[in-house]
Amino acid sequence: MASSLGWKRWGLLQAVASCGFFLFPWSHCSRRRMGSFLDPEIRAFLEESTEVTSSGSLTPEIRLRLLTPKCKFWWERADLWPYSDPYWAVYWPGGQALSRYLLDNPDVVRGKSVLDLGNGCGATAIAAHMSGASRILANDIDPVAGMAITLNCELNQLSPFPILTKNILNLEQDQWDLVVLGDMLYDEALADSLHGWLKKCIWTFGTQVLIGDPGRSPCSGHSIWHDLHKVAEYSLTEATRQQNNGLTTSAVWDFQP
Repeated sequence: MASSLGWKRWGLLQAVASCGFFLFPWSHCSRRRMGSFLDPEIRAFLEESTEVTSSGSLTPEIRLRLLTPKCKFWWERADLWPYSDPYWAVYWPGGQALSRYLLDNPDVVRGKSVLDLGNGCGATAIAAHMSGASRILANDIDPVAGMAITLNCELNQLSPFPILTKNILNLEQDQWDLVVLGDMLYDEALADSLHGWLKKCIWTFGTQVLIGDPGRSPCSGHSIWHDLHKVAEYSLTEATRQQNNGLTTSAVWDFQP
């Protein structure tokens, strides 16, 4: 599994763009216990196949269920995993930087509505919650990722926030004070879609957009980078460096088209 950390989200976006659901609808999120939304078999599988950890990342305040060398599927062939590729079980460097930034700068999110786009393990949404965001929507196209985010909320003793498992880029845009996304600038076609969608958010609603990304190729030359302004940079932990081919830093960028 360690050799399979290059899983792509764009193929998954295309595969499930026509389906999706709210794991926590707005009208029910305060009334029902988080765990009651989880399929018991999937919950048991996720708990058995991941390790709860808060070490080796930039945010030791946040506990997450991740794939680690202690887990069976770290070593098993990726095609033996019974669900969509578990990209959500890796705490990617862009997400780490973005989450660290929100925890260190709570004024960025306090009292604001926040959309965490393509949020994977949910760490950045959790960081926004811890920093006082007034409303949060976590978006990921994989329902299993949504369930993993639920478990991660439980680990951090947080009240549930809504999770939309649908390709939000295909939906009518809603108004958000802040949109955050991490580690999504790895594919030219996806970067094209994000570039246009995020510009529309800003021009229509005045939304602030923060992107966590280490500046990795092959999209380092994409035109979106002309609109990104670095606001923070972090040295990655040794564990994260080892999992990302020696990558040493990650950054937070303000998108200003």
